[in-house]
Amino acid sequence: MNRLLSIGVTLVLFCFGVFLASHTSLLDMHRVAAAGNRSYFGFDRNIYPGDSSLPALRKSFAFTSYWLSPPPGEKLNTWQGKRELLLSHGFGFLVLYADAVSELKNETDAAERGTQDSRAAATSAKKEGFAVDTIIFLDIEEGGRLPATYHIYLRAWSEELKRAGFLAGVYCSGIPVKEEPGVTITTADDINSHMPSREIVIWAFNDVCPPSPGCIFPENPPAPSASGISYAAVWQFAQSPRRKERTAHCPAKYAPDGNCYAPNDTAHKWFLDVNAATSPDPSGGAK
Repeated sequence: MNRLLSIGVTLVLFCFGVFLASHTSLLDMHRVAAAGNRSYFGFDRNIYPGDSSLPALRKSFAFTSYWLSPPPGEKLNTWQGKRELLLSHGFGFLVLYADAVSELKNETDAAERGTQDSRAAATSAKKEGFAVDTIIFLDIEEGGRLPATYHIYLRAWSEELKRAGFLAGVYCSGIPVKEEPGVTITTADDINSHMPSREIVIWAFNDVCPPSPGCIFPENPPAPSASGISYAAVWQFAQSPRRKERTAHCPAKYAPDGNCYAPNDTAHKWFLDVNAATSPDPSGGAK
């Protein structure tokens, strides 16, 4: 009788242990799933904010932009040589390159320019210490449908980056543009229809309210998919200075000067564009 009781107790304890292990495993899976659904704040700006700004900005942001070329409208690149310092403060990266395209003459010109710009971006990335497989985002400021020659340029850009060991991304508009009655297009969708998101990573900007919440810093950042571009890895939802026609209905207001600032930047030293991403290191540039 005692032997049977002992066996019964052992079986009960075994089953209870299996239940606990299974329950713990399920909790772990839920935690992993929850972490996978999390978004992270980041900032971007054309001009490096200065070494002294980094401790304060790191309190609000997991990642920062990092230009490999002079930003649009600038002759100098003030981010050059700052990767290690930013890394020491714990920042992840959005690595950017500005194309030099003003007009593509034909398909041959588009392919050549895409290859040249890609090589220049890869060379700069290596010089700055970014490892292979880092995603380099090409800056595209135009909205709406792109010319056919630009898609050839993008294909050359992507293919040459891969040959150099890097991955291709684009910063582009996620704002719908009306082409004709009943027909709208976003630059992101136009690019995705030519080069699916598995081939090129999309960083979409859409500061129109809604869907943008305005200049806001909640505990849980918005998901990039809320931008209206379901496959976006990054969403730039606030720009400085704000554009009144886009932001008039934002629930979270910009500063009186029209810019967006980090919550702890009470002196308003560093105006920013604000992003949400599915990773604290969207370019994978911190490795």
